[in-house]
Amino acid sequence: MSRFNLRRSKTAPAGPSSPVSTTGQLTANHEGGPGHLRDEKSELFLLAVANLVGQDTFYERGGDRDDRYTSLVRTLAVSDPEWTLGLLRWLRYGAAMRTASLVGAAEFTRARLDAKLPGHSRAVIDAVLQRPDEPGELLAYWTSRYGRALPKPVKRGVADAVGRLYNGRALLKYDTGTKGFRFGDVLELTHPAPHPQKPWQSELFRYALDRRHRPGSAVPPAGDALLSAHHALMAVPVEERRALVTGPDGARRLAEAGMTWEALAGWLQGPLDAAVWEAVIPSMGAMALVRNLRNFDRAGVSDEVAEQAARRIADRGEVTRSRQFPFRYLAAHRHAPSLRWGHALEQALKHSLANVPALPGRSLILVDRSGSMFDRPGAQSLLNRADTAAVFGTALALRAAEADLVEFGTDSRAVPLRQGDAVLKVLDRFGHLGGTETSEAVRRHYRGHDRVVIVTDEQAYGSHRPCDPLAAVPADVPVYTWNLAGYRPGHAASGTAHRHTFGGLTDAAFRLIPLLEAGQNAAWPWEQQG
Repeated sequence: MSRFNLRRSKTAPAGPSSPVSTTGQLTANHEGGPGHLRDEKSELFLLAVANLVGQDTFYERGGDRDDRYTSLVRTLAVSDPEWTLGLLRWLRYGAAMRTASLVGAAEFTRARLDAKLPGHSRAVIDAVLQRPDEPGELLAYWTSRYGRALPKPVKRGVADAVGRLYNGRALLKYDTGTKGFRFGDVLELTHPAPHPQKPWQSELFRYALDRRHRPGSAVPPAGDALLSAHHALMAVPVEERRALVTGPDGARRLAEAGMTWEALAGWLQGPLDAAVWEAVIPSMGAMALVRNLRNFDRAGVSDEVAEQAARRIADRGEVTRSRQFPFRYLAAHRHAPSLRWGHALEQALKHSLANVPALPGRSLILVDRSGSMFDRPGAQSLLNRADTAAVFGTALALRAAEADLVEFGTDSRAVPLRQGDAVLKVLDRFGHLGGTETSEAVRRHYRGHDRVVIVTDEQAYGSHRPCDPLAAVPADVPVYTWNLAGYRPGHAASGTAHRHTFGGLTDAAFRLIPLLEAGQNAAWPWEQQG
């Protein structure tokens, strides 16, 4: 224990560096307190991993936030296109930020075209298009901003993605009348050639065009079993459909025809009751199951079928493949009426946090529960940043060798932890604590810990409080700030000398603490090895 009674250095020795860096310039944060300006790359990175396009936050209007994002992307697309391409590719694949990556790719391309700079644009368009509906989404964004005349990099990048992504199952799932840009529209605007290894795409493209312009007479390719089965299923008279679904062969027929649960109610032209849900549950993906727990309970799905669904939800492989954020399982837990899903959701949540590091020594983990953390990051989200912070902070504390978990706002208090606690139960112990007294929380709870982790939006109060909210922590003790909102000013200096800021709850972000504590410099997530 003598190591806790050693005299600590007031100046930090040289330590490993991390990529999110401040410039040394100060400004006022959104609460009027001192804020540290970051360089352009750091500001864009933190905003990108937190920004759901078009959504207001506690301190920023959605439009202002989007303008800041697009301005940074356009600037860096010109000054450092390789770095920006790496960010946008990782943003879609590594951070699973769909809309921000699509918008970023479009604005990257527009900036390069305006500057009359060749290269990179086709690659960035192709890089961010991962799901089959995304070529249409990107074209919808582009045409709404810049008109229907498509420059060559946009056409070619989208065409490259179409060759990778379009197949019969994608057509059935995503080529619907609710889309502004159907598959046929994308094909007509970009003229993609069939992928060299997919000769069947020629007929698929023809069918997509017929579905768009001649839906009543569109006939699927004769050799495509999936599309032919779907075509036959659609021809079943409406009055016979429910009996087909709930019959002994119904589940197989639906699966062979690629009938998704989203399309089922429209095809049946009526509600999904317990018998219908029980027929389609075996063919649903794990995250579709999680999203529909409330519907299962309301319809009265049997315990036997619910148990089958719960096993799928809790399966480690299913969780890994779904690449869902941990708080999706918290949302499901809070909004499912019955208790029968609790264990499965807890297991899924644990699997989704498997890459949270198991920290040695003593850790102080501070979770921001101030008012600004309780805004929801998106209109479709059932949770808020305070919940996200609590999930991550709790998981980190439970996996640490020894941890003090603290929630803070105007006041601060320890959150009790016991060995074997479930994350979902610990979350019920958090509250709403008003303002943002980061300095006071750190000063009150730091007791010679080996590290400090702060999960926050960084908008600490100002006035008479110390300029540095981390002043109570000796300079040679690492402090890791996890930024969940992407606001422009940070609450402290970062980038070197044991002061680090991260963004995004991704595997790459989780690996940074052990890397830095091993004395290695940390790179941007897409530049990390392994």
